[in-house]
Amino acid sequence: MKSRLIAGVAAVVLALVGALMVFSYANRADARAVQDLQPVDVLVVQAAVPAGTPVAELAASVSTTQLPGASVADTALKDLNSSAGMVTAVDLVPGEQLVTERLVKPEDLVTPGSVEVPKGLHEVSILVEPQRIAGGRVAAGDYVGVFMSKGSAGEEGDGGGAESTQLVLPRVLISSVQRAPEPPPAVEDPEMTEEEKAAAEAQALPNGSLMLTLAVDPDQGARLIYASEFESIWLSKATSANNDAPPLTVDDERLFR
Repeated sequence: MKSRLIAGVAAVVLALVGALMVFSYANRADARAVQDLQPVDVLVVQAAVPAGTPVAELAASVSTTQLPGASVADTALKDLNSSAGMVTAVDLVPGEQLVTERLVKPEDLVTPGSVEVPKGLHEVSILVEPQRIAGGRVAAGDYVGVFMSKGSAGEEGDGGGAESTQLVLPRVLISSVQRAPEPPPAVEDPEMTEEEKAAAEAQALPNGSLMLTLAVDPDQGARLIYASEFESIWLSKATSANNDAPPLTVDDERLFR
């Protein structure tokens, strides 16, 4: 009985020793392999990092990792010292090398789903229902015409009646569009092709309002804010920068002319 127990313990010890030897050999082999490939120390992302994160907050999400020189990007960073004051331009995912192209100055950061706004313009946001903006089929970078309707409380002037509508801003840049995510379909036909699914989505009615951010000069911004506060707004999708028709004021007297 005692001899069998001793033999069992010896077998376990030998198995552990063998496993440790194999593990140690494998580690030494990996080290030798990396050494043969001219290893380079670079920063590798260890945890997901959202766009816009300051470099000062990156230290907790990246670590110095030794990689074979042949697999290291030319612009890979070895430290964060030279990137002080910058922010991440895009989302970073674990496992990727941190390269200089992923970092930008804060003023150069473009929010996902938006476009760069020309200098000198202001960004003004308004909330509109889908039917008031081409069924909601707009995206950042599109241009819209802004129609403003004056209610019955307005005063007559410039040939218009108390109630009137006019294209006030013929062509304005949409710098950003925010909308609620579309709910998944209750029932989806597994036999539908991708083209059929796309067609069904295009025909589906949009849900909820859209938050549109428009790039305007001070005069346009004042008109837009006033109409949003006290009157009503309807937007068209402007497709051409040229040959815009002169604005026409429509009221109850001119509607059927």
